[in-house]
Amino acid sequence: MKFTLSWLRDHLETEATLEQILATLNTIGLEVEGVEDRAAALAPFRVAYVVEAEQHPNADRLRALKVDVGDGTLRSVVCGAPNARAGMKGVAALPGAFVPGTGITLKAGEIRGVKSEAMMLSSREMGLGDDHNGIVELPEDAPVGTPYAEYAGLGDPVIEISVTPNRGDALAVRGVARDLAAAGLGTLKPWSPEPLAPAYPTPLEWVIEDPRACIQVLGRAIRGVTNGPSPQWMQDRLTAIGLRPINALVDITNYFTFDLGRPLHVFDVAKVKGRTLTMRLGREGDEYLALNGKTYRPTPEDIVIADEAGVESLAAIIGGESTGCDETTREVFIECALFDPVRIALTGRRHGVHSDARARNERGLDPAAQRAMLEAATRMVMQLCGGEPSTVTEAGAEPAWQREATLRFERIAGLGGSGVPPEAAVNSLERLGFSVLAHDAAEVTVAVPSWRNDIASSRSAYRAGGTELTQEPGIDPARARAAAEGADAVEAECDLLEEVLRLEGLNAIPAVSLPAEGRLPLPSLTPRQSRAALARRVLASRGLQEAVTFGFTARATASFFGETPESLRVENPIAADLDQMRPTPVATLLQAAGRNAARGYPDVSLFEVGASYAAPTPEGQLATAAGLRLGRTPRHWSEAQRAFDALDAKGDALAVLLSLGLSPAALSVTTDAPGYYHPGRSGVLRSGPKLPLARFGELHPRVLSALGIDGPAVAFEVLLDSVPEPKRKNKAAPDLAAFQPVRRDLAFLVDSTVQADALLRAARNAERNLLAEVSLFDRYAGDRLPEGKVSLALEVVLQPRERTLTDAEIEAAIAKIVAAVTKATGATLRG
Repeated sequence: MKFTLSWLRDHLETEATLEQILATLNTIGLEVEGVEDRAAALAPFRVAYVVEAEQHPNADRLRALKVDVGDGTLRSVVCGAPNARAGMKGVAALPGAFVPGTGITLKAGEIRGVKSEAMMLSSREMGLGDDHNGIVELPEDAPVGTPYAEYAGLGDPVIEISVTPNRGDALAVRGVARDLAAAGLGTLKPWSPEPLAPAYPTPLEWVIEDPRACIQVLGRAIRGVTNGPSPQWMQDRLTAIGLRPINALVDITNYFTFDLGRPLHVFDVAKVKGRTLTMRLGREGDEYLALNGKTYRPTPEDIVIADEAGVESLAAIIGGESTGCDETTREVFIECALFDPVRIALTGRRHGVHSDARARNERGLDPAAQRAMLEAATRMVMQLCGGEPSTVTEAGAEPAWQREATLRFERIAGLGGSGVPPEAAVNSLERLGFSVLAHDAAEVTVAVPSWRNDIASSRSAYRAGGTELTQEPGIDPARARAAAEGADAVEAECDLLEEVLRLEGLNAIPAVSLPAEGRLPLPSLTPRQSRAALARRVLASRGLQEAVTFGFTARATASFFGETPESLRVENPIAADLDQMRPTPVATLLQAAGRNAARGYPDVSLFEVGASYAAPTPEGQLATAAGLRLGRTPRHWSEAQRAFDALDAKGDALAVLLSLGLSPAALSVTTDAPGYYHPGRSGVLRSGPKLPLARFGELHPRVLSALGIDGPAVAFEVLLDSVPEPKRKNKAAPDLAAFQPVRRDLAFLVDSTVQADALLRAARNAERNLLAEVSLFDRYAGDRLPEGKVSLALEVVLQPRERTLTDAEIEAAIAKIVAAVTKATGATLRG
C-alpha cells in the first residue's frame, strides 16, 4: 500500500513530522516497507528557457537549441522532440545527472556534428509518467533555474506500508489515517458526503440473477460529462504510487480505490447493450476482452457483470474493453457493489488476475458505506467532468454486518503480557471507532464498526439479510450455530486484545521467554518416529545401498509374494504392469536387482524403508525395513568370495532390531517364513512365541525363476510397526560385579532336527540368578558321531554377586543347566 504524505494529511489533521508518522506506523502494526524521496531523484533537473531553436544542419528530425538554465550560460542542446521551439519553457538536465526514465547518466557530446551540452526532458524520462510524445512544457511564469521538483511540488514523500491479509480497511489512505489518529498522532477529519438530488431517471437498472453472485449493488448515471485528462494533482498522486493516469473517469475510480479503499467501476452508457446490467455466475461459452487486453472465459464459479450482449466484466476484479470510458464518453454509469470475498479471491486465483480492486474486495469492504461512497464518487465526477446525476438503482440488500465483541480485562495481562489499564484499553477501542455497549470492572462489550470485518467473524459480516449459513446434512443447526458463535466470541476477544496492544505499541510488550520444562530439551521425535531413520543408518553402514522403488507392481509379480486382493488393485495405474499395491518391498527390490544384473552388475545389496500393503486401510499399510542381497560377497583380502546365504540376511535383520533397543536374549527363531522364502533356509525372528518382528532367508528358486533372475538371492523384512518401544533405562551408575566371572564350555549331543535356539532358551531359564550369558560357539557333524546326531557347544558365563563361588556351587549350577537342557531337548552331555 502506497500513499504520499500530503495525501495522508487530507484525512489526518496532524502536526507530526514524517519521522514520527513512520515510527508510529511501525509500532501499531502497519510496517513501513520504505519511503521514496522523489525530490532527491529529481534534484538535478532545472526549469529551462529555450532561447533559440533551429533545424539541425545534418538531421531532418532533430533541432539545435540554445537553452538557458538560469546560470547565465547558453547551452547547446540537440533535441528530437516535435514540440521543441523557441520561447518555450521546459525541464533540462545537465551533464552528470542520472535520468531515471532511461537509466543513463548524462554526458556532454556531439550529435551529428552539433555539440549537445544538456538534455530537455519528457515526463517518462523523469519517471513521472508514460508521456514521451514531446518534452515537458511549463507555463510562462515558471522561474528559470528553479529546481523542477520544488516548482512542481514533487517534494512529497511516498510512503509504502505492508498490510496484513486481515486488514482490508488499511488498504485505504483514510484507514491508515484513522489508525494514526487512534494512536494519538492527530485528528481524523470528518467525511460525510451529502446526497445529491437526481435530475433524471436512471437509464440502466441492476438485476441480481443469483444471490451467490452479489450481496448488494448500487448504481447511478451521470450525463453531460466531458472526459479528458484528470487534474494535475490527481495525476501526480496516482503517478507517485505507480499508477498510470488514463483519463478523468478512470482516474477517479483508481483514486477512490486507494483514497477510501472502495473499488468502483464506470460503464459508458452508450456502449451498454440493453437497459439492464446483470450480476450472475459465468456460463458455458462466456468470453470477454478485459481492459488489460487479455481475453477471459469465466467459469460457473465466477461472478460476472453482463448486459444483453454478454459478459462485460469479471466482477470486482477487472472490467471489459467494450464498455470502457474514453474521450467520447458523454454519459457514465457508476457501479458500487458488495461481493462475497472468498468467491472473489478464488476467481482471481483461478484466472491469475492481480488487481487493486481484487486485493480490496477479497479482504472485505465496508458494507455500511455503499451509499456514501456512491454519493462521493458522483460528486467528484461532476466536479471534474461536469454533468448531472440520475436516480440511484439498487439490487440486493445491505448485509447484517452488526456484531458485538467482549474483552475481559484480565486477558490483557494474562494473554497479552501487557499492563494496559482497563480505562486505557476502552479508550483505545473507542478511538478506533468501537462503540461501548456495556462496561464494568471485569470486561467491556463493544459494537464492532462496519469497516472492521476482520473482528469476530467475516462470515457474519457478509451474511446477506440475516440469512443463516448452509449447514451440512446430519448436523443439528442449533448446535452448529452455538458452536460457531462460541468460536467467534473467542476469536473476537483475541482481536480486541490485539487492537489494544498495537495502539499501545507492539514494541512496548515485554519479551518473555517460554518456560523451560527441564535442563535438557525433549527429543523432537519419539522412538517410534525415529525407527525409519535409524534403520536406514544401520543398513547403510552394513554395505547396503538405499533404493526408492514404486509402491505398486504387476499383479502377476505381486502374487508370488502374497495375496493380491481386489481392494489393493490400482484403478488408474501409470503403466499396465504397475496395477497392484506391493505385498512387500522385497518384490520391487528383487526387480531392481534383476535390472542391475541384466546390465552387468550381478552382485548387488539393496534396502528400502517403505510400506507393505496388506489392506486398503491405514492399519493395512505396514512400515517395513527390507533388504536384498543378490550374487556374491564383495572381494576382500581376508576371506574368499562366496554366495550370500540366509545367515547374511539374518545378520542384517538382527542388526536393525538390536539398534532399535531389543536384546538378543529376548529373540527367538522359528521356521515359518512366508512361501516366497526357501522352506529350509529361512526363518522368522520373534519376541516371545507369538510376536513376529522380522523375516529372513533365501528367496524361493521358483520366485527367482519366474522373474528371470539367477540366484541365489537372500532377503529380510523388519516389521517396524511391531517392534515394541524400548523401556526407559536407569541413568544411575552401571552395576559392575566385584567378582570374577566363571566360564564353562558344554558340548551336547542332540538330534540334527533340534534347533540350537531350544538349547539356548533352556539354559537361560535354568539358572537366572547366576547365569550372565550363554551363547552357541560350535556345531559339529561328522563320522565320529552317530547317524542323525550333531554336537552343539555352548559357552556358559556365571557371575557371582555376593562372594566368590566354591567348586561345589559351580558344579551345582552347571548340573542344573545340563539337566534343563536334557529335559527340554533330549540332549546328552558329551564327555
